[in-house]
Amino acid sequence: MTGCTGDWERYLRAFTAYPERVYFDSNGLQDLYAEGFEVKGLVGVAMSLAETRKKQRRSRTSHHNRAIRGQSVSAWRPFGWDDDKITLRPKEADAIRKAVKDVIAGASVSEVTAQWKEAGFLTSRGNPFQYATVKQVLLNARLCGYREIKGELVRGDDGQPIVGEWEAIITAKEWFAVAATIRKRGRGTGQPRGGLVHKYLLTSILRCGSVLDDGTTCNNKMIGIKANDWVSYKHAYMCKKTVDGGCNKTYKRGDETDKHIERLVRAKLKKDATAAAQEVPDWTRGDELGAAVRRRNALEQRWQTGEIDDEAFFRNLPALDSLVKELRADQAAHQALVAAAEQATADIDVEWEGKTLTQKREMIKRVLHAVIAEPSGKGRKLFDVDQLRPVWRSAE
Repeated sequence: MTGCTGDWERYLRAFTAYPERVYFDSNGLQDLYAEGFEVKGLVGVAMSLAETRKKQRRSRTSHHNRAIRGQSVSAWRPFGWDDDKITLRPKEADAIRKAVKDVIAGASVSEVTAQWKEAGFLTSRGNPFQYATVKQVLLNARLCGYREIKGELVRGDDGQPIVGEWEAIITAKEWFAVAATIRKRGRGTGQPRGGLVHKYLLTSILRCGSVLDDGTTCNNKMIGIKANDWVSYKHAYMCKKTVDGGCNKTYKRGDETDKHIERLVRAKLKKDATAAAQEVPDWTRGDELGAAVRRRNALEQRWQTGEIDDEAFFRNLPALDSLVKELRADQAAHQALVAAAEQATADIDVEWEGKTLTQKREMIKRVLHAVIAEPSGKGRKLFDVDQLRPVWRSAE
């Protein structure tokens, strides 16, 4: 209010600095030079400010009430839904489902952004997707049917999230999982680490296993190259030339090498996924959360009925609010673990085919330190999988 009165006083001084100026407002002609008009103007400012605040309160109340009823309050058509903001647009909804699964499985938001741009998707305002807008879409609780206000889920009297009238695209477990995954990554750019994009699946993952003249193993990272035109495969892996630090003695055809390592990695991922799903314990703090919500509701009820005064209510409320918030955050983290475990036990062979090269490389590096490739010897030899020795990461 102080700022408003100060603005009014400064305006009045500036206006009346020169005589015979004319002032009109919604009530008609006003004499700003008349005695006592300063007070009259201040009363008008106060009334105007009160009316503005009243409108703001009505707007907030209306927004909250619509949220409690599960009604859509989006000003623009949300990506994934039709113009009615309730029914789904199949292609957009499918893109969101795939993005959620990919991010939970390790894909970056930047990769999803590139895929959406390549597919020609536009935001509701007709703009190409950027990293920030894709991230905003994936973090929106609307995806699983929930409503948020200022980052907090809207909940009913029973403490459970309100389910909206629109069709959900993913499950609540999937949303908690993808939201936790994105937030866990912090404020990074989302770009692939290192900035180097490889063209072949096993570049630098393969290590040369050739034994040198001094009895040591070469162990240089092998590079992917385009194969010669007269062979049936498209690419190969080879140890670097001696001038680049390698021995140039190990060469592997690319297609069979990729196929064999992919088969081993998928089998390992399936085994680890099954074990991970079995290791997620039940969430045991449900009774604690229910009791905390009931205590907070009881405190508010006693305040509403006048059993306790304002001081007692606001003195005890922060501790209960903090406890409820902590327990709900713990519950959300557990739901994310469960969803990630369930997602991991899906058909890995099918999921693998939908991954980008970068995603496949990241999945390989999560379970393998390296693959030692032993040389085949001179002359053309049949491809031998026994000459590829994976070095697995131990469980940590």
